[in-house]
Amino acid sequence: MPELLRTISPVDGSTYVERALARDQDIDGLLTRAVEASESWKRTPLHERVALLRAVSETVESWQDELAAEITWQMGRPITQSSGEIAGFVDRATTMLDLAEEALADLRPGSKTGFERFVRREPLGVILALAPWNYPYLCAVNAIVPALAAGNTVVLKHSDQTPLCAERIAEATQEAGLPDGVFQVLHCSHAQVADMVGDHRVNFVSFTGSVDGGRAVTAAAAQRFVGLGLELGGKDPAYVRRDADLDRAIEGLVDGAFFNSGQSCCAIERIYVERPLYAQFVEAFAEQTRQYKLGNPLHEDTTLGPMVRASNAGAVREQIAAAVAAGAHALIDEACFPASTADSAYLAPQVLIDVDHTMAVMREESFGPVVGIMEVDGDDDAIHHMNDSRYGLTASIWTRDTAAALSIGDRIETGTVFMNRCDFLDPELAWAGVKDSGRGCSLSLMGYEQLTRPKSFHFRLD
Repeated sequence: MPELLRTISPVDGSTYVERALARDQDIDGLLTRAVEASESWKRTPLHERVALLRAVSETVESWQDELAAEITWQMGRPITQSSGEIAGFVDRATTMLDLAEEALADLRPGSKTGFERFVRREPLGVILALAPWNYPYLCAVNAIVPALAAGNTVVLKHSDQTPLCAERIAEATQEAGLPDGVFQVLHCSHAQVADMVGDHRVNFVSFTGSVDGGRAVTAAAAQRFVGLGLELGGKDPAYVRRDADLDRAIEGLVDGAFFNSGQSCCAIERIYVERPLYAQFVEAFAEQTRQYKLGNPLHEDTTLGPMVRASNAGAVREQIAAAVAAGAHALIDEACFPASTADSAYLAPQVLIDVDHTMAVMREESFGPVVGIMEVDGDDDAIHHMNDSRYGLTASIWTRDTAAALSIGDRIETGTVFMNRCDFLDPELAWAGVKDSGRGCSLSLMGYEQLTRPKSFHFRLD
């Protein structure tokens, strides 16, 4: 009997999906089909590839309600929020397809008498996309659509927590009429993933997930010169200056910390507030946090769902307990959230003060509904603490002074700098991280670069 994948729903602990894992011979055949399809797909005119991919996006959009319910059952996000992910999928797909012609156009240097010279962007071949559960459509689309638009074929292996998302995207590609072998999905073990990363038929690996997962992918690729795109973890900071719009900062940062139960690589996990605003900010932040309703994510009035697994919630509980034992103060009474119970996936949001950088909650990724707030003495102090991290994905600055935000942003070690917003991704801008937050770049015009190779044409005409 083949080994089984089982997806346990955090909603009620039931088995929501069961799938047989691929056999080694299944994977071999799948990669062979991907290679065989790549030659004709890259010869398909760009406008035809783009038209087919727009049809894929439209099909996904037409299934929005059904897909949203599946997202909630698989990973626990409130049903009222899950449909927004499908809208985001469509927005990112549309943006990347709108950029495709410019991104993939030949690059021509200045004219030179007697010569024809240009650089063409060629597809790499077979792209292995490894997608996560926390934003199962949004993260997958970052790699899938530009890779296919550029003329590559794609093999998608999704998280074991969200296997239906991969299957639904595959169904959409079939309905839209993509040729056989151009886009395929499979369910397989970590060992089989490592074998695929090491397989010469795979020409690029796009991975979104944990730092440990990124290390495993890098190790599997160590004997090859295969390209890797790694979108990894974050410990994203926010700095609230004394001139900030307090109401706007609180509204944005509470949402940035607790949306999706804090299970986002770019969620706000630590906040630094300039001293004159600190007390007022903390009081209002905690009060707004208390307004969440934790409960069954299928109910319309739920605003905070369970974490993806009870074990994940347990790890966050341990991080909070360790901080409190070290002197931090918890501002949220967990008793106010009766759905939050020990050993379950349901966890109350928590706000910690009197924290410092000796505590894991301020240094290591939490990936859950907890945030620490520290008082700082101005820009230099804030920048020092923001950079005191092995992560660097995004950082947000809350101020009315754009020039100050630009100056501070230039000094922060991060992939994206926000002013007066956070926990957001603009597909027209490059998405990248520094330090342990990743390698490479997705989205925007630049996102096509790692999915293609330059090929120079140098013709003498006389």
